[in-house]
Amino acid sequence: MRDGAAKSNPLREADKAHHLHPFTDPKHVAEFGAHIIAHADGVHITDEFGNRLLDAMAGLGGVNIGYGRAEMAETAAHAMQELAYYHSFSAATHPAAARLAEKLIALAGPAFDRVFFSNSGSEANETIAKIIRHYWRRKGRPEKRFFIARDMAYHGSTWLTASLSGLPHMHAAFGLPEGDIRHIEAPFWYRNGGDLAPDEYGLVAARALEEAIADIGADNIAAFFGEPVQATAGAIIPPATYWPEIQRICRANDILIVADEVVTGFGRTGHWFAHPAFGFEADFMTLAKGLSSTYQPIAASLVSAEVADAIAEGGAFQHGFTTSAHPVAAAVALRNIEIMEREGLVQRTATELGPMLADALEELTDLPLVGEVRAMGAIAGIELAKDKAKRMQYPLELGVCGQVAGQTLMRGVIVRPTGNALVMCPPLTFEAEHVETLKAALAEALIVVAGQLGL
Repeated sequence: MRDGAAKSNPLREADKAHHLHPFTDPKHVAEFGAHIIAHADGVHITDEFGNRLLDAMAGLGGVNIGYGRAEMAETAAHAMQELAYYHSFSAATHPAAARLAEKLIALAGPAFDRVFFSNSGSEANETIAKIIRHYWRRKGRPEKRFFIARDMAYHGSTWLTASLSGLPHMHAAFGLPEGDIRHIEAPFWYRNGGDLAPDEYGLVAARALEEAIADIGADNIAAFFGEPVQATAGAIIPPATYWPEIQRICRANDILIVADEVVTGFGRTGHWFAHPAFGFEADFMTLAKGLSSTYQPIAASLVSAEVADAIAEGGAFQHGFTTSAHPVAAAVALRNIEIMEREGLVQRTATELGPMLADALEELTDLPLVGEVRAMGAIAGIELAKDKAKRMQYPLELGVCGQVAGQTLMRGVIVRPTGNALVMCPPLTFEAEHVETLKAALAEALIVVAGQLGL
């Protein structure tokens, strides 16, 4: 009955005919159509057939306050009635933009002084890259053009940010990456650490930056881009020694540091922002997702006073977007932050949800497929291993991770497969019952797939 309904659904047919989906094989959509999501509330989404699914990914790691908040809808409606749109070009502003900028700087602390608003994490990182180039030119050092990022990094999908991303499958179709970008080893102890202890390996991984500097020349390098936790790559949580050593190397070589907190910002790791918890200071920070809990498209690029003052001497800043600091999106972001503060969601993630999630997932480590569990706050990864003793991965073409995610979905829970790791970024409103449901679904899925593999 449902198969027939799926084939005859006019919305699915319209989508198949005309909607080009991001990060999706068009052949899959042409053959099977898209999965239509009809409703969401709390920590669940409901599809067109009435299937109610526990969303352990908070959309794409962004619905931090959970779905269906009435006051968010009311805020958007009121903002739209007051000022549906006005731009922020040519020194124009509106109350929500001014208040949101002030609030972000207050939350971020004294390292940052100015905010540029855009619509997505990709745009936020692209903005920072342009600001950095502008800054070094203003300082009389235009040769400092190179950006260094890391393997398995995700910084966005625009021309430049896709190049910054260390994901070859994002590059091949478009002839990327562009020049003036170098990737170094990701601080992925489980896969790259060998016989080293995590803290030893953290220093080794960081010193790959020194090797790149020696090759390129410090005078040619503008900045280092890094996510405090590499979420898209499988929730890679670096050893404690890694980020302080990265900072030491950057400061010694006059290289700026960009903390890409598009995923990790706004409580995801149990901190408003993750990079201070890893023991480093950034010159720039990029934010999106949790800024509005993805109720509206909005992103922010934070810069220091020193950088802002330097580029201010260069005349009009020739960069922007029609909907930068959109009044409705800014108002919704302010309400989102108010909810997070009122309900203590950041502290709750640090003291309740984070430990609860980590403990529950740790109970899965004895199952045949589980090589490692990584967790910090409300971000977690389960590394799948073909050989636990040797930390050996399954060949990606076998799609083992996708099979586990599919089995988990069949049990009513959404997780995200990425390579040989399952990623979870649940809403910060997850309760104990939701964590238990997640654990049970994963356990069953892992056992089923292990059986199919003859384990």
